[in-house]
Amino acid sequence: MFFGSKKQNKFEGGGLVLFQAVDEAIAAEKILKAVEFEVKLVAPPPALRKGCDLAVEFNIVEKTGVERVLAQKGAHFVEILPIKGAGELLDIVKIINFDNACMVKAGNMKLTFDKNTGVILNISGGGCPDIPFLHLSMVDKKITDVARPKDNGHTLCALMLDRAFVEALDIFRKEAK
Repeated sequence: MFFGSKKQNKFEGGGLVLFQAVDEAIAAEKILKAVEFEVKLVAPPPALRKGCDLAVEFNIVEKTGVERVLAQKGAHFVEILPIKGAGELLDIVKIINFDNACMVKAGNMKLTFDKNTGVILNISGGGCPDIPFLHLSMVDKKITDVARPKDNGHTLCALMLDRAFVEALDIFRKEAK
């Protein structure tokens, strides 16, 4: 059954689902994407945070459907609200280019890779317990040959590293063409 607007409208945002915990935000994003809602994880303005540094942004015109699906699936959330005029969402991804390398920063996590070879040169930031494992499994390997951090990590740091990884992979693939 088709619930979301992925095939109907472009992503306009304007709605925000707030959570107490990171794992709740990640679970809600998966639930909504599974039924084809166009959503993305974002960092809400500090004044709107309810205990978690992540929120799910969605097309505000779909508020009723989003609320219904989350309730049906037993997802835990604090509040669903419009964000127009409530403050700007924070851009969590930043790109810094060097001569032969590119660093992608997402939240407090940074991934640096060689622009020519695609080899991951360094991963830094965060203090979560899964980051040393992710560092060992990714550094000195080609970005196209490693698993996504979200597939092997379980923390906000791993999620932010995954955001950096996806952006870095996209940059590398575009440069390789």
